[in-house]
Amino acid sequence: MNVSYKWLAEYLNLESITPENLADKLSRTGIEVEDVTVPQEGLKKIVVGHAVSVVDHPDSDHLHICQVDIGEEELSQIVCGAPNIEAGQKIIVALPGSRITGNKKIKKSKMRGEVSNGMICSLEELGYSDKVIPKKYAEGIYVLPENAEPGEEVFSYLAMDDAILDLSVTANRADALSMRGVAHEVGAIYNQKPVFETVELNEDATEQIENYMSVAVENTEDTPVYSIRIVKNVKVKESPMWLQTKLMNAGIRPLNNIVDITNYILLEYGQPLHAFDYDQLNSKEILVRRAKQDEILVTLDEEERKLTPDNIVITNGVKPVALAGVMGGLDSHITDETVTVALEAALFEPISVRKTAKELNLRSESSSRFEKGINMATLQQASEHAAALMVELGEGTVVSGISTVDTVDVKDVVVTTTLSKINRSLGTEITKEKVKAIFQQLGFGVEISADKVEVVVPPRRWDIHIEADLIEEVARIYGYDNLPSTLPKTESIPGGLSTKQRLVRHTRRFLEDAGLTQAISYVLTTPEKASRFMMRESEATQLDMPMSEERSTLRMNLLSGLLDDVHYNLAHNNSNVALFETGRVFYKETDHILPHEQEHLAGVLTGSMLTTDWQGEGQKVDFYVLKGILEELLLTYGLVGKIDYVQEANYTEMHPGRTAAITLEGKEIGFMGQIHPVTANELDLNETYAFEINFDAVIEAEKEPTIYRSIPKYPGMTRDVALLVDETTTNQQIADVIVEKGGKYLQHVRLFDLYQGEHIATGKKSMAYTLAYLNPEATLVEEEVTKAFEEVKTALAKQLNAEIR
Repeated sequence: MNVSYKWLAEYLNLESITPENLADKLSRTGIEVEDVTVPQEGLKKIVVGHAVSVVDHPDSDHLHICQVDIGEEELSQIVCGAPNIEAGQKIIVALPGSRITGNKKIKKSKMRGEVSNGMICSLEELGYSDKVIPKKYAEGIYVLPENAEPGEEVFSYLAMDDAILDLSVTANRADALSMRGVAHEVGAIYNQKPVFETVELNEDATEQIENYMSVAVENTEDTPVYSIRIVKNVKVKESPMWLQTKLMNAGIRPLNNIVDITNYILLEYGQPLHAFDYDQLNSKEILVRRAKQDEILVTLDEEERKLTPDNIVITNGVKPVALAGVMGGLDSHITDETVTVALEAALFEPISVRKTAKELNLRSESSSRFEKGINMATLQQASEHAAALMVELGEGTVVSGISTVDTVDVKDVVVTTTLSKINRSLGTEITKEKVKAIFQQLGFGVEISADKVEVVVPPRRWDIHIEADLIEEVARIYGYDNLPSTLPKTESIPGGLSTKQRLVRHTRRFLEDAGLTQAISYVLTTPEKASRFMMRESEATQLDMPMSEERSTLRMNLLSGLLDDVHYNLAHNNSNVALFETGRVFYKETDHILPHEQEHLAGVLTGSMLTTDWQGEGQKVDFYVLKGILEELLLTYGLVGKIDYVQEANYTEMHPGRTAAITLEGKEIGFMGQIHPVTANELDLNETYAFEINFDAVIEAEKEPTIYRSIPKYPGMTRDVALLVDETTTNQQIADVIVEKGGKYLQHVRLFDLYQGEHIATGKKSMAYTLAYLNPEATLVEEEVTKAFEEVKTALAKQLNAEIR
């Protein structure tokens, strides 16, 4: 919001307040001023000129030789190429030695043999943006009003000596999107009451609105207020200079007096208005309704818009003539031939306006105000003021009465708090007299009895509803700089990590030590990727309005994101990748609004963990490398329950013969194995191994306490055994039998050889194990170990039909 300092001074006494001081005060009280600019800064020696004569240049088809009165005894000759230069005009002249925009210096020169003592300027050459220059002067010079005095500096005529405050208005302070709203705010800061001009509207009692227009609203929730006022016999022409400069300094392009008046009211009141050409409506009826599917409207920007029932439209009873709160229609806009104006003032449902503006990419000054809210108490006052200006500037006559649908009961809001609550929240000792004065400065009604503070908030501050809002207002006006600096009073509680935090940090350190690198993937993904590698049944949780289809669905696994990371690395010639991630996945539950969040741990390996170097050749990762890392990781958790690895073929994205479910006491908590070759091919991956674990299950599982023991004093013993078993017999089956029959001194079982091939019968395999025994309290007796070892061999032969070799 661009705020004119001079315009603000029409409402308040700012004689002793500089624009810079005002900007500082506003920023310190909650409305940030991003910049203060004075348009004339950097420009000099630019004056009003009077083009006394204009003749064509003899050696050019577009240049003109102008004799210009610049307030000196003799006329000054200037060569100009503007197509709209004419004798008798008051123009902008940059004298020799002057500076125009871009710090460009103007010098006396010759143009095709003719002397040019300066330059006749367009607004663009003074620093005005193309977006605000009136279309009439977009391709040429700007013409000043007749009363401009030759030789005087041009800046005061163009209001370039004004200071423009660029306000960054937050969504909750939409009241500051109007000059009157800012005036109330500044008045509260400096304890002044803004004074606004009283507008008197004279209506033609011989003409009644009923003869011109009737208004109907299909749904008053969409349009709580809609009114039409008729102004007839208007003359559409160029706006006076004061109106044009106010609009340009606010960043709005002047068009004509009628449209400029609606934009002026928008800036002053924050109330969007729209002016229809009454005769082009071809109807005496206005119906506000939802658009029909694929209904067509050509908007003011000459674009054909295909509408939906999400859009609110203004119709002439048959077809749309405007998009409510967003943009008018091309067929009914104000033109030079307009004689009768239908002036709309309305209140539209904010969410619908925002959706329409976003859907059609038509965000405007009007739509932004409807989205954030408007002062309903001044809606008709704004309409009256606009009509009065159309009488003054457009020589029109206002038809008596308005046609309206109004379902809004505008009233003050009463909010209460206590003096003790204010001081406790702010850490202050503000007296009740001071609190009362602050609310009076804000223009609020206030009653204080004992400790109770009752505040009457006018409709212009629709952002204030609750007790905390009142406390914030006191803090703003009292001054944030005046609030004491205090530390919160809390009990001193020893810090520490939760069980989950300790396990997550331990897991990260372990996997990094094992050669994996932590990755962080997006929580949002595609529906297809979200539904891969799922460990439980669930529907996808999708966003209502995603930024893109690639980020539309909450993930239900971590592996999809990690595989994207692997693909990225492979595409950049990094073939050895080892990544892990801890994070949440989201499962939709029918009886809950929010999804169920579950912590997961996942990892991927591809290529080699060790590269080939002078010490030896690298080894490609495989199922057993991944399983070894997981076994050691799960062992460090000290889980009481038994961990098993069971062949699993139900994960369609995993290789059915090289995938295992990870179970804890028989309950599946994860899986590991090779990514299915078909899936890997779809994702452009090499042979890749992966795992994913429900980390919440690990966190919640019972764990053995950490017990520190001294290093054993007594030596242990080992026994090796080689077995010939069926190739369908798993390592887990053999290990389970050994542990069951190994006796109380068996400490560890390790597979050190696996062989199938020559000298081994078809359907058989040879497996060799080392069994480690240790008695921590005494020296082992050979006979005890031998007895236990023999029982193991007997059990293996009996239970697994193993042949001891």
